[in-house]
Amino acid sequence: MQCEMARNNCQMKNALLAISLFLMVLMVGGCGSSRYHASGRTVIQNIGSDTMVNLAQAWAEEYAMVQPAVSVEVSGGGSGTGVAALLNGTADIANCSRRMEPDEIARVKAATGQEPTLHIVGYDALAIFVRKDNPLEEITMEQLAAIYGEKGRIRSWSDLGIQMAGCRNNEMILVSRQSNSGTYFYFREAILGNTGDFRLGTLDLHGSKDVVELVSRTPCAIGYSGMGYATSHVKMIRIAHKPGEPTYAPTVENTQAGTYPISRPLYMYTVGEPTDAVKKYLDWVQAEAGQMLVRTSGYVPRNKETGMIESSRNGGKGADIE
Repeated sequence: MQCEMARNNCQMKNALLAISLFLMVLMVGGCGSSRYHASGRTVIQNIGSDTMVNLAQAWAEEYAMVQPAVSVEVSGGGSGTGVAALLNGTADIANCSRRMEPDEIARVKAATGQEPTLHIVGYDALAIFVRKDNPLEEITMEQLAAIYGEKGRIRSWSDLGIQMAGCRNNEMILVSRQSNSGTYFYFREAILGNTGDFRLGTLDLHGSKDVVELVSRTPCAIGYSGMGYATSHVKMIRIAHKPGEPTYAPTVENTQAGTYPISRPLYMYTVGEPTDAVKKYLDWVQAEAGQMLVRTSGYVPRNKETGMIESSRNGGKGADIE
């Protein structure tokens, strides 16, 4: 009887030891390093921006062929979701289509003891979408502010001199993103400034693809999303900085030249400087093979000639397009 009890105690101790070791692995994984799966593969958790999710998935699939022992698991949810995952240790890399806010940086440092490091992995032109049959071809930044701003004066297509068949009272339906989206934050700041806010009544959608799909089905709609989400059913409008100035389409060339007015960097954040498998993956993303996928996915690759290659700690000193 005593031998049996001793054997049971030993088995219990071994089980508790195994659980403890498993929890230690989880804790280490939650501090920004890669995680190890029972299969022996290294798993990198990559969470965040819906703008970047298609590109991130393309990277992950290609990298699986380059490094079969590494699995990059991608999920969206918005830039805010990625930052939250980095904060609570469930992400090794957070995808963001905006810079982290100062309070987010402070919270990551308080929780982990390290400052987040940003890595510029490409650029995106934020396009203005209307249906293919919409006669609108160009618009100014001032007009966009008058459409989307809470005090804006443009409330119908008639205010732009356009008659839209099938739109009650020539109404203009505004499609936007939810407030946890980096695209939402960037567009609001680019169009409305630091203190401006959106007007009430916008249709706020979860994903970049959702915006384009809704616009394609709605004759009266206008919306904004990454140019990589364009389809044959929508049209991207040329934009001028100011009335009377040249208009520019959202293209790779115009974004790299800095002439297209609504363009932004795409970021990946890590807690501190990346190491091991995470560092190798980010190096690959920023090298030629990864940047080729940026372009083929409809985004803008980093460009050495225009200085779009810097990354910096503390989320505030990377090279942005002005």
